[in-house]
Formats: sequence, C-alpha cells, structure tokens
Amino acid sequence: MANKRDFLKEVIEHIDIKAHNVIPLVESMGKMAFSARDLNQAAQIYERMINDKDCTIILTLAGSLFSAGLKKIVYDMVINNMVDTIVSTGAIMVDQDFFEALGFKHYKGSQFVDDNELRDLHIDRIYDTFIDEDELRICDDTCTKIFNGLEYRPHSSREIFSEYGKYLESIGGPKVNDSVIWAAYKKNVPIFVPALSDCSAGFGFIVHQTENPDSHVSHDSAKDFLELTKIKLESKDTGIFMVGGGVPKNFTQDIVVAADILEEDAPMHKYAIQITVADERDGALSGSTLKEASSWGKVETTYEQMVFSEATLALPLIAGYSYHKGSWKNREAKELQKIYSNVEA
Repeated sequence: MANKRDFLKEVIEHIDIKAHNVIPLVESMGKMAFSARDLNQAAQIYERMINDKDCTIILTLAGSLFSAGLKKIVYDMVINNMVDTIVSTGAIMVDQDFFEALGFKHYKGSQFVDDNELRDLHIDRIYDTFIDEDELRICDDTCTKIFNGLEYRPHSSREIFSEYGKYLESIGGPKVNDSVIWAAYKKNVPIFVPALSDCSAGFGFIVHQTENPDSHVSHDSAKDFLELTKIKLESKDTGIFMVGGGVPKNFTQDIVVAADILEEDAPMHKYAIQITVADERDGALSGSTLKEASSWGKVETTYEQMVFSEATLALPLIAGYSYHKGSWKNREAKELQKIYSNVEA
C-alpha cells in the first residue's frame, strides 16, 4: 500500500528569471502574430510602467501561481522595485507563500491519480501539484496564533499582512529565500487580499473568533477598498499588471470609480496588461477585456493589452524581459506602506 512519501517526493522549483535572458526571444515574438505579438506588446507596456517615474505599479494575482513555481518571479519584482502594491487572492499569499515561508513545500504530482487515495493520505491536489494537508493545518494554526496576538478590532488585510511579516521576523525570518510576504514587509510594499477568509486565514479566523466570541480580530474588506483607493489618490498615474482575474482584478480596477465617487480628481489607470486563459463570451469577470473596463471609466485604452495565455508560460517572459532590460535599476522604491503610518500610530 502506498504511503504519503510515495507521492510527496519531487519538490516544485520556482523559476528564476535572473537565470534566463529572454530579451531576444520576446523581441522576436514582436515580429510574429497572434498571441506572440500580444505578449511582446504586454512586455513593452510593462517596460513603460517601469520607466514612468510617475506611475505606481499594482500587481494583481489570482490562481494557483506560487504553488506552480512562479513565486520567485514576484519576489524579484518586489525586491527590485518593479512593483509597488500587490492585490492577491488569499490562497496565493497564505496557503502558498506563507506556507512555504514556514518551511513546507509543494510537490510535483499528477492529475491522473486516485483522488480518494490522496484524501486518505491527507494529500491535497492542485491539478498536477500536491500539498501535505497535515502541514497546511499547521499553517491554519499559525494564522490563529497571529490573530490572537493582534489588537482585537477590525483590520484591513494590508495591516494583517504586515503582521505576517512581523511574525516571520520574530521566528528569525522565513525558512526560504523567496518569500513575497517577507520581501513586501521589508520593502514597504502593501499587500491587499480583499477575500481574505477564502484560505488558511479563514480557518484561523474561525478558531480565533470561536475562542474569543465577544471581542476578536476581524477582516474589514471595506477598509481594504478605502486604503487601496488612497494609493490611487496618492499617485499621479497607475499601471496594473494582472495575472489571472477574479476579485483582485475588479477590486483594483474599481479604485478609479471609488475616487470619482469621493469627488477626487484621479485619472483612469494609464497602463494595463492582463494574462488570462478566461474567455470573455460568458460575461464573467476574469475574461472581460481591458477595453470593456474602459467603458466603466477604469482603464485607458492607449496602453492596454490582453494576453490570452497560461501564467506559467507568459509571466516569466514578460517579467523576465523587463528584468533583463534593467530599467528597474533607476526606479526608486515608493514604499507605499508608509502612507498609512499616521493612521496606525
């Protein structure tokens, strides 16, 4: 009979864009057609964002990205001032990044397995990737521990992820050298997770609030919206680099409308690129085009590009192109976390 270690053997390795100069490849794709040219155009727009000193770059993340081997790319983007704010799903930040920061791993697996056998062995499957459910429960428990140590009141997810960074510091730092939460904490890059309960943090909240029914920590998603809108109002221009769609995509696009409702003068997002495999025909959010967003007053259409590609293929090329171009070396860190210091003092 198989045991857990028969399945959890080969660790997912995060691709390192520093090791692959993709400039010639991406520039050659610009001379092609279809998705190759779209990807080249997206790379050029991202390069414009980095070179535009007035532009605040917001990275949105949805899907099982870090478990698939893309974590080091985002880490390098944060460390090298290629992104100023992150808006993500909870699973990416907690179940994948924080999980690995605690010393756990994701493993190469297969979609052609007996999922009933995996369940019996406490192995969770993400398409062709495996994760140890028992280790994930430790991640859940650690979330509870962090919440127990916070001031008992509603918090924005930005505040909460700053505390995740502090927790990693308190244990001597992450167990890996590519934790995005840790990098963002050190670089004062705010992380927003507007649907925070939809991950290990949610289980942590359940335990924490059950044990503290009258006074406890909670997540204030409306405060997230207000705080991200503040970033829009503090920025002359903004660019959004969207990987996947979902809540992070709409949440970030909506801050333009929020600024308008507040009767503040804030322009549409000047730059926008999205990597997605979602189709627009069903009217769902993830596949809705950036041109459609323009009708809502969210995105300008001068520098926008949809890239209909799976993220593990497109993100290393687009981010790798800008990394090796080197424009980020002249870009100063915006350290947007500091704009909230008076609120938290």
